[in-house]
Amino acid sequence: MKAVILPAHKQGYRIEEVPDPKPGKDEAIIKVNKAALCYRDLLQIKGFYPRSKYPLILGHEVVGTVEEVGEDVNDFKKGDRVTSMLFVPDWSCEYCRRGEEVYCKNRVLYAQELDGFFAEKAKVKTSSLVKVPESVSDEGAVIVPCVAAMVYRGLKKAGIKKGEIVLVTGASGGVGIHAIQVAKALGAKVIGVTSGESKAKIVSKYADYVIVGEKFSEGAKKIGDVSIVIENVGPYTLEESMKSLRSGGKIIQIGNLDPSVTFNLRLGYIILKDIILMGHIGANKNDIIKTLNLVKEGKIKPVIGSEVSLENFGKALDLLNDSKNRYGKILISNSF
Repeated sequence: MKAVILPAHKQGYRIEEVPDPKPGKDEAIIKVNKAALCYRDLLQIKGFYPRSKYPLILGHEVVGTVEEVGEDVNDFKKGDRVTSMLFVPDWSCEYCRRGEEVYCKNRVLYAQELDGFFAEKAKVKTSSLVKVPESVSDEGAVIVPCVAAMVYRGLKKAGIKKGEIVLVTGASGGVGIHAIQVAKALGAKVIGVTSGESKAKIVSKYADYVIVGEKFSEGAKKIGDVSIVIENVGPYTLEESMKSLRSGGKIIQIGNLDPSVTFNLRLGYIILKDIILMGHIGANKNDIIKTLNLVKEGKIKPVIGSEVSLENFGKALDLLNDSKNRYGKILISNSF
């Protein structure tokens, strides 16, 4: 089968023919219907993830169809359509036992310690799999584990209340455009912030209000008291995000930002305004199940900016780097 391989640390990627995977006792082989590209994939190619074991198949967002299961697998069968958590927890530690397996100290990650999903087929631990509801499309499923469910958990962690105003930066991107929809599904009014008028047309389809430009805090305050900011951009918008917040507001810092980029944080400002700055990444299995149901109910709709074949993976990276024109998620498909 074809796969996108990282041969070694900081050695780029190759598209190669590799042997078809075989399932272990607690594993399944899935035909990859669609995978999704994430900024984390770009950072990984650049070598920012030291836990990665090489050679490695890249990609951590997937929807697929079960083709074969191991002898100890009873919960899944051939033909089941599934998506996966981004990692495999041990399901026995204190965090797993209380339903916060995202913090499992012994978790192993797909596309780091385990092969990922930019391939025609993939081997997965069935303990990380979630069945996709029949009425949810492949596009609707693939955006859930790494994006919609992650945002869902972040907003729940921030204690979102119905009727609050949520501001989303980078609102046209793969995370931002779905974060708007998750916040609205949870009862919020949403301000989408984006960099250009062409992107504003897309954002306006989902957000209640749209602000264009780098200086957005005054415009946001005129709309109302912003309780939560979903910050997808990082150091380039964080100061304006803090200014946008009401006193006692919260910023959910989301995304795989370049670890080498820093920000000069004014601690006194955070204290005087009583702001909570939350780092956030990841979702638990229950978050994925609940968010898939929001997709099923039509409250979250996948926004796909581009879809390319596995063989054209390089084009997908070019699209990811094209911040001026990029919007929504970029999918990698085997169906071309």
